[in-house]
Amino acid sequence: MKVVIVGGVAGGATAAARIRRLNEEAEVVVFERSGYISYANCGLPYYIGDVITDSEELTLQTPESFFSRFHVDMKVRHEVLSIHPERKTVSVRNLETGEEFEEHYDKLLLSPGARPVQPEIPGVGLENLFTLRTVEDTMRIKAYIETHQPKSVVLAGGGFIGLELAENLRESGMDVTIVQRAKQLMNPFDPDMASFIHSEMRRHGVTLALGHTVEGFVEKEGGIDVLLKGEDPIHADMGILAIGVAPDAKLAGEAGIKLGIKGSIVVNERMETSIPDIYAVGDAVQIKNAVSGEEDLISLAGPANKQGRIAADNICGGNSSYSGAQGSSVIKVFDMTAATTGLNEKRAKKLGIDTDKVILSPMSHAGYYPGGKVMTMKVLFEKETNRLLGAQVVGYEGVDKRIDVLATAIHAGMKATDLKELDLAYAPPYSSAKDPVNMAGYMIENIENRYLKQWFLEDIEKLPRDGSVTLLDVRTEGEYAGGHLEGFRNIPVDVLREHLDEIEKRKPVYVICQSGLRSYVAARILTGNGYDAYNFSGGFRFYEAVMQDRCLVEKASACGMDR
Repeated sequence: MKVVIVGGVAGGATAAARIRRLNEEAEVVVFERSGYISYANCGLPYYIGDVITDSEELTLQTPESFFSRFHVDMKVRHEVLSIHPERKTVSVRNLETGEEFEEHYDKLLLSPGARPVQPEIPGVGLENLFTLRTVEDTMRIKAYIETHQPKSVVLAGGGFIGLELAENLRESGMDVTIVQRAKQLMNPFDPDMASFIHSEMRRHGVTLALGHTVEGFVEKEGGIDVLLKGEDPIHADMGILAIGVAPDAKLAGEAGIKLGIKGSIVVNERMETSIPDIYAVGDAVQIKNAVSGEEDLISLAGPANKQGRIAADNICGGNSSYSGAQGSSVIKVFDMTAATTGLNEKRAKKLGIDTDKVILSPMSHAGYYPGGKVMTMKVLFEKETNRLLGAQVVGYEGVDKRIDVLATAIHAGMKATDLKELDLAYAPPYSSAKDPVNMAGYMIENIENRYLKQWFLEDIEKLPRDGSVTLLDVRTEGEYAGGHLEGFRNIPVDVLREHLDEIEKRKPVYVICQSGLRSYVAARILTGNGYDAYNFSGGFRFYEAVMQDRCLVEKASACGMDR
């Protein structure tokens, strides 16, 4: 059996190694357009920023080392030009010599990945405007910085690559501006949770131009002008396009392989395409979202590796299947960590799912142990069924641990209330006896049992200010004096019982505190005394972070807070 693989990196290289482990007799040939067959593309921004200083650390395998271990023929700088399913061949060009030839296959695996989106706007292709996808791209950017020593850069795009580049370039001393069409960075996060990412970026000196559309680039004064729709241009010494990626599926489409959303390659659970004996994996393929059941594109290394292994199993006569991905991801944002899994709230609601949520601000570990820091967690679940839908966590220590636990719970089909049952490791330097994941479960159980009724950020503008409801802030007098919501009176929770006669029982009571914990205690006091009480999810800390960010995004001075 002869297997030809188009593309290396995560999916293709994984499949090649797996095929060899399963079949010592198979002939395996990999054609890779770049000069590197397997590289850590997630590490490329960190090489540009000198966090990784040895370029060889980026190349996980060389053609020679791969052949030595697996006897797989790795042909770098070879571009597959076309596929001929009727005669089971591919046309290939050697990019170094210009030679063209045909290669026969019994099984063909496509792993072309995704290509950076380059909009058809003026200026694309300028010498000081870059994209980042391959090791070669990285070397070009690195060489330009070392040669020209630019002092400023504009990044068009606020996804993973944009943020990682922003951090690394800022840490190297450059002035960094991110321009993003949406009014938030990191679209996998909801806008409220993205507020904490924005704050961390600004705290480290990154300028955010959110809600702006790039219309073109012009060379000017030895640098580049980034042209914005309806705004003055932004000038910088260099620019980087990081506005996203698109499936690199042109070869497949020209060969008659069925394509799906955004031109991606349609595969079944065995990673088979619409043409027999042709498989496809990685960022170029359309997969199933494991939470929503929808067809989706999820461009992450983890799914690509799994798909490569599954395709290899089936090429070798096995019967492996891919169940889809839920988009678990994590990113370092200077000192902060932000992570997400499953659906976010905006997507769940767009899908028509009756969605509920809890927002909490637990410490990363036991409060009495030094060094603990607050994290913000948002856990989404389906009303009535309590099916876990997704989670987002932003903070410092322990964020990756919590998102992985929540991702595992979603994959296992656990209910949101089951989170309270998880037996998680505890020691004061690492967690609390009630882990933040357990706490989310307790909160959701309280909602199910009607011990907790919530109100949310989006309800603030709708709250009546005509006296028909009671608006109550139960923080200390000092906290209240430092900032509070308009119309809310202050009765600290520890003296609430002594002031119940001042609160009318016939009116619903909307309660807020700093994080949501004291207001929950207050709501239980009120409920136990015959009141209809609602707790603000996330607390004033959450409200303040989101509203201040919205003000900065909109470039407005007023932020809706009475100080």
